Amino acid sequence: MDGVYQDKTLTCRDCGAAFVWSSGEQAFYASKGLMNAPSRCPSCRARARATREAGGTPVGKSRELFPVVCSRCGVQTQVPFMPRDDRPVYCSSCFDVVRASGEQLSPGA
Repeated sequence: MDGVYQDKTLTCRDCGAAFVWSSGEQAFYASKGLMNAPSRCPSCRARARATREAGGTPVGKSRELFPVVCSRCGVQTQVPFMPRDDRPVYCSSCFDVVRASGEQLSPGA
């Protein structure tokens, strides 16, 4: 069926809306070597792209932050991961300093 495409109705994985994947879009995907059909409708694709470009967390989803005390300077801060007792945790300023200086970021590293 190379080169012959028919419009297809797909369902968006984000909002559940039905959308048409046109024969022209299918030909474009094929010309770019893309093998999979889009899983998001055009508006959800645009929203996801804007979120990626802004470097943010997807709309409606918040990042859980955990309170910690910096292992280097002792300041209270928050990190987006669950800290482990066997690893030091740094505030963003100390992390940058430690990384730039080549200090060990964790014991035994």
